Order: sequence, then structure tokens, then C-alpha cells
Amino acid sequence: MKKLFLLTFLAATVSACSNSSQTEDDGWIHLFDGTTTEGWRAYNGDKLPAQWVVEDGALTFDTEKRLESDHQGGKDIIYAAEEFDNFELYLEWKIPEGGNSGVFYHLKEGIEGGPAAVAPEYQLLDDLKWEEINNAKLQEWQKTGADYAMHLPDTTQKIVKPAGEWNTTRIIFTPERVEHWLNGKMIVSFVPWSDDWYERKSAGKWKDYPKYGSFKTGYIGLQDHDSPLWFKNIKIKKL
Repeated sequence: MKKLFLLTFLAATVSACSNSSQTEDDGWIHLFDGTTTEGWRAYNGDKLPAQWVVEDGALTFDTEKRLESDHQGGKDIIYAAEEFDNFELYLEWKIPEGGNSGVFYHLKEGIEGGPAAVAPEYQLLDDLKWEEINNAKLQEWQKTGADYAMHLPDTTQKIVKPAGEWNTTRIIFTPERVEHWLNGKMIVSFVPWSDDWYERKSAGKWKDYPKYGSFKTGYIGLQDHDSPLWFKNIKIKKL
């Protein structure tokens, strides 16, 4: 009996050590695990806006869907437990018809113009129905997967899913190369703070925003652009 107990104990110990090593070796930090909003709060705020809730395992933004002409916004959130510099970020997301949002990184608070004027943004959009619903035209730098107002997605590689279906996104950031992935395909690649990067900044939307893209570390943020939102499996790995 003692021998059986000892063998059972050793097997359990080995299993526990193996699981622990696997968790440590993979290097992922879970920003949202489907159960709690711990670590998240409003941008420039001290608590999470009431509409951001956990529902059916997803971080959900429960709001009225407004047209672009009625835009209000203002309830962007950040993962405030830690700032990140070089990383691989993975998340899954879906939006309704005509939906609009974005993922920010290297985001800092207390700067005039809000998150979009400070942080690079991986654009999230209902490419298939946004123009029809809002009766307006978009440029490619405004569509899903773009480095918003800077780098266009490669439309030959881009897989666009209809509103209401889950998408996967990866953002890989290093000083040598940035990659945007959508549904398993790399659709954007550029070198940050290169001559080309500064030329794009000075000639485009951000020419009058000197702080845009200037920070090399900061928060991960999710944008409120007057659209219901669903996120899950948000995790990051330091590089």
C-alpha cells in the first residue's frame, strides 16, 4: 500500500512539474482569460467603463451601434497591469455589421488627441458592410488589418470574414520589423522609425501629431468606436 501511494505521489509530482514547465516555457502572458477583467481599466481612468463586461467567455463591449456621422466614442480601455516594448500579441475578435474598432500598442496616457494620436493602431472593421451602412467610402489604410493611416494591408493575402464571425489577429513588434497578421496570413510588414516610416508620418494624417508613434513602450489598448465588440484569448509574449 505504501509503495502504491509513493508511486502515485511521484506521478502526480512529475505531472505537476511538467505542466508548470510548459506554462513557463511557452512565454505567453494572458491579458484576458475569459473569466475576469483584472488588469483592465479605462484609458485615462481608474476603473473599467460599465459597458465592458465578460459575457460567454468574451470581453464584450455592450453599446448601441451608431453610424460614423453620430460618432461619440470615449470608452477606450487599456491593459494597465504592465507596459510592453517588443512583443507578439495574439487575440480573437468579432464585430457586428458596420462595426469599427482597433487595437493600440505603445499607448501612453495624458496626451492631447487621445489614443489614436499617440499609438499605432491595428484597424478592426467590417470591410464588407461598413461603406454600405454608413453611406461613405473608405481608403485601404482605414480597413481591417491596416496600420491605421500609415501602412496598407496586402489585399492579395487578406481574408475578410463576415460580421459576426471570429477573426484571429497577431501583431509582432520589434525595432527591426513589424508584422500584422489576419486569419493566418501576414498582410502588413514595415520597419518602424525608418526613413520611410517618418516620411509617411510627416505626409499623412499624423503630420500635426508629434507624439504619434514616438514611444517605444506602452500599454495595449482596445478602442471604443461606437460598436458592440467581442474579444477572447488575448495574450502576449515578450520578445
